[in-house]
Amino acid sequence: MRMSGVATQRGADYPFVKRLLAAEHLPTVIATVILSTLIISFRPFQPSGAELTGSGGDIVNQLGFGGLGALSLVSLLTLVDRRVLSALLSPWWLLLLAFLFLSILNTPDPTATMRSAAFSVIGIVSVAAVLTLPRSADAFCRVLVLAGFTIIGLSYLGLVIVPEAAIHQAGDVEYQHSGLWRGVFTHKNIAGPVMASLSFAGIYLWRRGWRRAGGLLFVLAMIFVLNTGSKTTAGTVPLAGLLIALPGIFGLRFLVPLFVAAAVCGMGVATLGIVFIEPVKQLAASLAPDLTYTGRTALWDFAGSMLAQRPWTGYGFENFWLTETVFTSDHPFDRAWDVRGTVHSHNSYMDLAIAMGLPGLAVGIIAFIIVPLRDYMRAPLHRENVFLADFFMMIVTFALFNAFLESFFFRRADPVWMFFVMAALGLRLTARFIVPAHTRR
Repeated sequence: MRMSGVATQRGADYPFVKRLLAAEHLPTVIATVILSTLIISFRPFQPSGAELTGSGGDIVNQLGFGGLGALSLVSLLTLVDRRVLSALLSPWWLLLLAFLFLSILNTPDPTATMRSAAFSVIGIVSVAAVLTLPRSADAFCRVLVLAGFTIIGLSYLGLVIVPEAAIHQAGDVEYQHSGLWRGVFTHKNIAGPVMASLSFAGIYLWRRGWRRAGGLLFVLAMIFVLNTGSKTTAGTVPLAGLLIALPGIFGLRFLVPLFVAAAVCGMGVATLGIVFIEPVKQLAASLAPDLTYTGRTALWDFAGSMLAQRPWTGYGFENFWLTETVFTSDHPFDRAWDVRGTVHSHNSYMDLAIAMGLPGLAVGIIAFIIVPLRDYMRAPLHRENVFLADFFMMIVTFALFNAFLESFFFRRADPVWMFFVMAALGLRLTARFIVPAHTRR
């Protein structure tokens, strides 16, 4: 016992160890570990073809995410102010989680489905810890810098050390993506949005005066985005950034929610609208007859016709794609996409409706779009709150755009879903508390 005490005392003589063991830095270290692990996962560099997530039956992920959830929960209960914890309890999110529970019961095997949904719930709890453990804007910046460069560093390192895993190969199921970067992630469609979110973190760091770290993070993230081959991500990153930044520059910050709402509605019309709104469908057919978003319109059309059969309850959580419901349905031979082999509809809103019905979709729209916009406008005009709210709003806006072409709502521990939850809950906190610039000793 005495030798252990001496070793600890000697170790504490080093400045770095002192800072690491100091009470005000321990929550920051825990938040960094949680965020890095959430995004990188316990199975990095594991290509999975068309399957974009894979946490379900993997014992490593089960134990790893279970432990991460336990660490997050203990940290929340012991290191976070109760007022902050209670502020996270959004009634709309709680109602949405209730719909999630009902959608689990609306499946043939609720117990197995519950295990799958548990990953998403663990992710939400872990994200809550990442947001609330740092005790100042400086501490949160340290979390973003350390976690961000860890994620990007491993992804770039993978391009050199394990290119067959970090880069899509010609022999993959989706051979058309050959040569496109995916880094530590399973697919370029995850890598692109994650790097987009890190680019917004770079902008936030730059605005707070962390110029070197912020600038480097932004450049490295955007280079990676461009090499994922995602034109949608490359185009919506600057759009989301400008929608949030420009009004503030000209003193018109109050217009941001209007601009974002209009842009999201426009994106909805340009995607789902060409399938379900007859005038828009006819206009698209005359102006751009080949516009299918890489066959996605066929998926949306099929999902919409099936949703019309069960509009109020949906089909249950993860109980539609790759099930007998899809395989035994009528399928025209000339459909652009064989829906029997797809894992989701490549549209988050459509899959939310398929799982929870139209009432669940309505609650999701309120929780994911209306509430974050309201929280953004309620954020105090305090320097740190403004910067942080802008950062979170950029991620929310980009994710809402991306959700029209990819599916990630409640998709287990999907990194894109994790960043979206972080931004949505982060806006809730910035609207209710003054963010201190530095940690008070």
